[in-house]
Amino acid sequence: MARFLTETIGTLSDAGSLFVVAAGLTLVFGAMRVINLAHGTFYMYGAFVVTTVAGTASGLRFWVAVVVAALVVAVLGAIVQLGVVRFVVGKEPLTQLVATFAVLYILADVALHLWGSGARSVSAPLGVSGTFTLAGAYLPVYDLVIIGTAVLVGLVLWLLLSHTSLGWMIRAAVDDPELLQSGGVNLRRLHLAVFATGALLAALAGAIVTPQISVAPGMDQSIIVSSLLVVVIGGLGSVVGTAFAALIIGIADTVGTLVDPTWASTFMYFAVILVLVVRPWGLFGTPER
Repeated sequence: MARFLTETIGTLSDAGSLFVVAAGLTLVFGAMRVINLAHGTFYMYGAFVVTTVAGTASGLRFWVAVVVAALVVAVLGAIVQLGVVRFVVGKEPLTQLVATFAVLYILADVALHLWGSGARSVSAPLGVSGTFTLAGAYLPVYDLVIIGTAVLVGLVLWLLLSHTSLGWMIRAAVDDPELLQSGGVNLRRLHLAVFATGALLAALAGAIVTPQISVAPGMDQSIIVSSLLVVVIGGLGSVVGTAFAALIIGIADTVGTLVDPTWASTFMYFAVILVLVVRPWGLFGTPER
């Protein structure tokens, strides 16, 4: 039971952080039909900003650093959207991929000059550090923070998409952007808001996991691969599908680690293949018309 609880909480924590990152990616695709390969860079920037603002301090300063990181990267996302992404919306996928891939490398190089090539770390705030005991298992308290953050983000996105005018416009942009624009909605402003929100979510995920990871250059490229797997499994544009897919990837990674750590990533790709064989458009996606 102790081993089961340890693995379960760890899996939920990993899936939770992955969901927050991938939710921003699928939100952008749903509203703009753009696959942003630079999305992982926003995750990395969120983590680096936390290490800069929080430093070695803990407590309230860490939470302030998380908020600052999310807002700063949201502004960065708005700049990227205005400077690059808005020019490739509606273009062929290859053009979008090349453009966002270029942004990824430019921002990665900027990060290298700002923060260097060394790894950084941040301590968890005193109130949520350490472990607690449940059924004989010693579980990290901070895992609950990450799980709680993922649940909160999921609820906020559900409320946003289902009960606000902005959510209505985002859903309408997915189904029929031309009709939405003819109704007087400024699609450029909507795209800007959605892209900045996606960047904010990526930065929030990067910021919130800093106490559990080593913050270093290259983490942007590893997270974008996992995020794309989640989005593909869940269905492009589906937030609910993203949540289920993040859990599937988390379980596959945990099972792979338990069976053979050297083959852990293989289990994730097997999960992707199995889903795509049955539903090529993802669990909660819809076939493109």
